[in-house]
Amino acid sequence: MNFMGQRVLPAVRKMRDLELLIKSPFQYLVLLDSHVSQLQSVSQLARSNGKKLLIHADLIHGLKNDEYAIEFLCQTLKPAGIISTKSSAVVTAKKHKVLAIQRHFLLDTTALETIYKITEKNQPDFIEVLPGVMPHIIAEMHAKLSIPILAGGLIRTVEEVELALQAGAVAVTTSHKEIWSHY
Repeated sequence: MNFMGQRVLPAVRKMRDLELLIKSPFQYLVLLDSHVSQLQSVSQLARSNGKKLLIHADLIHGLKNDEYAIEFLCQTLKPAGIISTKSSAVVTAKKHKVLAIQRHFLLDTTALETIYKITEKNQPDFIEVLPGVMPHIIAEMHAKLSIPILAGGLIRTVEEVELALQAGAVAVTTSHKEIWSHY
């Protein structure tokens, strides 16, 4: 699975960004910073325009990110995928046959070793690593893991996107509109 060749996954923070992306050629979109009351309409808008949502469950205001919330999202909204830092959310998404993306923060060597252990145990469909501006770490992870890697966080230029992709990331998540226009 490589998001139909899509190398950049636009991350939506504001509804006007979603309206802009609805008209774009991007098929996969990441939904960040949403409110539970907006989910149904956002999901319907995306679906009716041929877009596939990857919902960041940790960033939905008014929704506790636990197994029940993930079940609700999967059964009610039927997103293309769920992104979460929580292993239980990833496992639940997999049970519901939704793309399960485990988000990790690369803080230090201990965090990196923990990522390897969690990935081995949970076997998410993808892992997203933040910040994504460390191509040498992405390359190391790509060599050690059989799980495809998404890079996100602090990627601000097309050059940084290309470095992450060259290091082994299958795609980059970004909310920077300037980058969207290049892909």
